[in-house]
Amino acid sequence: MMKKPAFKAAPNLFALLTLMLICITGPTAHGGTQPTLRIALLPIPDVLPVFVAEEKGYFKEAGIRVETIPVGSALERDQLMQAGRIDAMVNEISGTASFNRDKVRMKIVAVARAPKGDSPLFRILSSPGSGITTPAQLAGVPIAVSKNTVIEYLTDRLLGEKGLSQDEIIKKSVPVLPERMQLLLSGQIEAATLPDPLAFAAMKAGAHVVMDDTRAPLYSASVLSVSADTLTRHEQAVDAFVNAWMKAAQDLNADPESFRPLMLKKIRVPKNVRQTFAIPPFPVDTVPSAEQWDDVMAWMTAKGLLKSPIAYDTSVVTGRPKE
Repeated sequence: MMKKPAFKAAPNLFALLTLMLICITGPTAHGGTQPTLRIALLPIPDVLPVFVAEEKGYFKEAGIRVETIPVGSALERDQLMQAGRIDAMVNEISGTASFNRDKVRMKIVAVARAPKGDSPLFRILSSPGSGITTPAQLAGVPIAVSKNTVIEYLTDRLLGEKGLSQDEIIKKSVPVLPERMQLLLSGQIEAATLPDPLAFAAMKAGAHVVMDDTRAPLYSASVLSVSADTLTRHEQAVDAFVNAWMKAAQDLNADPESFRPLMLKKIRVPKNVRQTFAIPPFPVDTVPSAEQWDDVMAWMTAKGLLKSPIAYDTSVVTGRPKE
């Protein structure tokens, strides 16, 4: 018996391979292949909405994949962005401006966290035995900070709000946060600016709060920044990601305590405050104001970190579509 030509089986083979490909990649809710957004995350409260959205399945519902990449420092996070290995990160206004000093490399698409109520991002603290309780008492006293960062910016602005001149604000460089906290608690330095929840833990260990950024919220915000290239290539995916983030932020605001186990799993919280550090409120669908941006530009230019101010509308995305 004559064999049938082999090529007649090809259509069936092609159909089988197509079916296998669909099963492997999976269709999205919008059709097509799911893009993957890679986001670098420090273990800080500001990034908690990502993990809530992941746990709740909001990214999958939105038809996107999100790869969370844990980082141990801001330097490591920034190096990943410079190398093009991530699409997004949570940082500060000054950090985005630094990336954009020569050309626009990233854009802010949302405020990740801002001081509100009893939940500051940063506190200026004095050591337990210093006797310092007011901003005026910090005139001429070295304050431990990380130089040329949001920490130094906030220290300048918060104390300036209370009438201290730049000559009276003395800063000492202690870039490593745990070391800064230990030096403060041991009395080897009299004052330091620390982020929560580390600052909250220092308070519980005896440090005094001199001032925090809830008193001057204009100067403080963490932001969600996305590479300009990713925004160009995957604008709809970025919008879907931000909408999923905001949905998670609303969940957190509605019932924060229900997410404590998740926070303790994903966020670095000192042992002495694991059950007492309050899960902070999260902004929903906001971006930094032009006033906030311009003040950071003025500080960075005065410090020589920028040759000239960067325009707000080049680095902040406004009018983003919402669900």
